[in-house]
Amino acid sequence: MTRFGCIRHAPSLWNGERRIQGRQNSPLSEPGREMATVWGNQLQALPWNRILISDLGRVKETGRLINESLHLPMHTDSRLREQDWGEWTGLSYAELHERCGEAFARQQQRGWHFRPPRGESRLEVLARCQAALRDAARNWPGEKVLVISHEGVLKCLVYHLCGRKFLPSEQALIEGYSLHLLQICEKTLLLEKLRILDLLTLKGAEPEALF
Repeated sequence: MTRFGCIRHAPSLWNGERRIQGRQNSPLSEPGREMATVWGNQLQALPWNRILISDLGRVKETGRLINESLHLPMHTDSRLREQDWGEWTGLSYAELHERCGEAFARQQQRGWHFRPPRGESRLEVLARCQAALRDAARNWPGEKVLVISHEGVLKCLVYHLCGRKFLPSEQALIEGYSLHLLQICEKTLLLEKLRILDLLTLKGAEPEALF
């Protein structure tokens, strides 16, 4: 069994502006950099074997700052990138609703088939990030891997494992910045624990009790 502790990257400048990043990059904000350093101090209490990250800059920066405390091998996998938002990339959510409100609402009702113009569907995101974790489990059997990725990726993984339809009427399961535990046992991806540590307040289970 390989276990994965999954988090999203620290806040970026575009997060602060509520702007859609997708596969484009925005650097971490100063509070985001400070937050990633604090996360490293907290996460070093756990027995990680390595770190697996998306290849986008905001995740690389988060991983670098966390790893200043962990000092672990760090690996990059492009399959852990955020969803490609196509023509909507770079828009703030206010601009999206103003310019493309009806089209956005229609896409939201498609659930897993949500796809921005010239972008990627949530099903495609799910397929590639599942493949990335399965390959990681095959390469590092029995290890504990810290995965740093994106909110969209975490939602796809968790909502799939919880049987969600990914509709706006459903209660959100992934909000803010939390640590979630997944595992792959006998090639099957499973959700072990959801939101076990709030990375903003650092409230939750004591680190030594998580594994």
